Amino acid sequence: MPENKKNTYDETQIQVLEGMEAVRKRPGMYIGSTEQRGLHHVVYEIVDNAIDEALAGYCDLITVEINADNTVSVTDNGRGIPVGIHPKLGIPAVEVVFTVLHSGGKFGGGGYKVAGGLHGVGAGVVNALSEHLEVEICNGEKVFKQRFERGKAVSQLMVIGETEKTGTKVTFLPDYQIFETFDYDYDTVLSRLREQAFLNAGLKIVLQDKRGQEPVVKELCYEGGISSFVGYINRNREALHKDVIFVSGEKDDSMVEIAMQYNDSYVENIVSFCNNINTTEGGTHETGFKTALTRVLNDYSKSNGILKENDKNLSGEDVREGLTAVISVKVLEPQFEGQTKTKLGNSEVRGLVESTIGEKLQAFLEENPSVAKTIVEKAMTASRARDAAKRARELTRRKSALESSALPGKLADCSDKDSVNTEIYIVEGDSAGGSAKQGRDRAYQAILPLWGKMLNVEKARIDKVYGNEKLMPVITALGAGFGEDFDVSKLRYGKIIIMADADVDGAHIRKLLLTFFFRFMRPLVENGNIYIAQPPLYKIEKGKTVKYAYNDKELTDLQEEVGQGAKIQRYKGLGEMNPVQLWETTMNPETRTILKVEMEDAVAADEIFTILMGDKVEPRREFIEENAKNVSNLDI
Repeated sequence: MPENKKNTYDETQIQVLEGMEAVRKRPGMYIGSTEQRGLHHVVYEIVDNAIDEALAGYCDLITVEINADNTVSVTDNGRGIPVGIHPKLGIPAVEVVFTVLHSGGKFGGGGYKVAGGLHGVGAGVVNALSEHLEVEICNGEKVFKQRFERGKAVSQLMVIGETEKTGTKVTFLPDYQIFETFDYDYDTVLSRLREQAFLNAGLKIVLQDKRGQEPVVKELCYEGGISSFVGYINRNREALHKDVIFVSGEKDDSMVEIAMQYNDSYVENIVSFCNNINTTEGGTHETGFKTALTRVLNDYSKSNGILKENDKNLSGEDVREGLTAVISVKVLEPQFEGQTKTKLGNSEVRGLVESTIGEKLQAFLEENPSVAKTIVEKAMTASRARDAAKRARELTRRKSALESSALPGKLADCSDKDSVNTEIYIVEGDSAGGSAKQGRDRAYQAILPLWGKMLNVEKARIDKVYGNEKLMPVITALGAGFGEDFDVSKLRYGKIIIMADADVDGAHIRKLLLTFFFRFMRPLVENGNIYIAQPPLYKIEKGKTVKYAYNDKELTDLQEEVGQGAKIQRYKGLGEMNPVQLWETTMNPETRTILKVEMEDAVAADEIFTILMGDKVEPRREFIEENAKNVSNLDI
């Protein structure tokens, strides 16, 4: 056995991290990351505590302020965090909330019947990851204040005034020792707060951004609740029936609300929540909804003679085509699968949702035959298109079986077959494709050139994809199928890198490909398999010195670095670079820059694709007008 003491593993190497120290040591375990996503997460943790007061019926106003000094203040008019001495710990209850993990009023003590925060770590985590945090509490008689620094109380709880108001104000500065950025994205925060305002009908949420010369203030309040939410999601689409369908039900300590409306698109958009938490992976409430919806529409169609006895039933995919639905359940003891709370596991919720849809949607269809007819006709059209897609799929498979090689002829494959190592560049144009093929590392980099514009799947059903000469090579090369046949485990390349020119046509090709991946291969986006290559915009040459700039700022910096007399070339397309240049600037993993396509918010992503690629012109025009000032390097 080796005698090297450095390799000794004994009791002295077992570390015990307690409380705030554990959070600061491993912040990613609690907030996901220390980048912008984690920065936003700490804001949401404090907001969610205020939302829980609203859920309990004690709060109707929440104000969120992003201050000029990068602090964030969250104020609510709820009951105020308790200030009395905790019977076991002997310190004020508010100090317990902010310094002791797994503490709070959501563990059955009667403070909250329904709440999103279950683990009692939210306020403590934010405190641990803040350079400083101050809490002010109004209990209807006095105003209390306490200050913390990096998770520890640095002052006693003090009385600083008198008041008749109630509520809590938390102001915190994220710790520069923890976070990599302090750049709050206003639109991202606004989107999350808007979502919460929809889910809590009548709750007013005010967002104030005080970082600019003039404060930006947005008030959010929706009396229509989740029905307004569905209307908001569908605002850039053509609704097939004017009014949003709303049903609700209760059983024991659980309740469900469902709002739904069909539109003329070919995609379904179901968004679900439990206790205001977005269950992005679905769960029993979504399963119950889908099962009951399919059964109700089939029963209605047959009982009213729309479907004949010998006709096959409508499938779940058929009845959900063009459907936008929001499902919100409130559960006393929610069972989430995984720490991230993204999938609901309560079995009793499925029964509640099924019975609510089964009874109340059936009644709605009987009372509104014109709406029912529109919905069923939409589903039957989808069924016919799905049959056509099935025939096309089988024909495509037969063709592939007869060919000596199922891979596209233009694909230059790599020798490594392990998707952990491999990557494919989908390249705009044969010229750039030729340079990429010559410049690549053949061991692990594959090249698939594309030419011309491809199908905009936002305006087409799945049957139009089969046989499409632009999309089928992509589908075949990736090897994982698409749509309902998609199997991410069969993916041939771990990284799928879109490499297009930095001009209008290149941007359009990127959008078309991203739309296709989002609609028919969404796990690729969710798993982080999609990337955007970042070729340089400029080549700076002086003597034997050659450098590349990827934006105007880098160009200015490099001009100062190399001095007067430098020759500057503005690249109009990838084809202008020879294989060596393309490798050095855009394909070499050691020197390249690639952007991972991430999907933080499915609702926001769906909205952007609908605006940019959908049929309605007006929302696209408004989007361009609002964002024109942010555009640079646009070739016209």
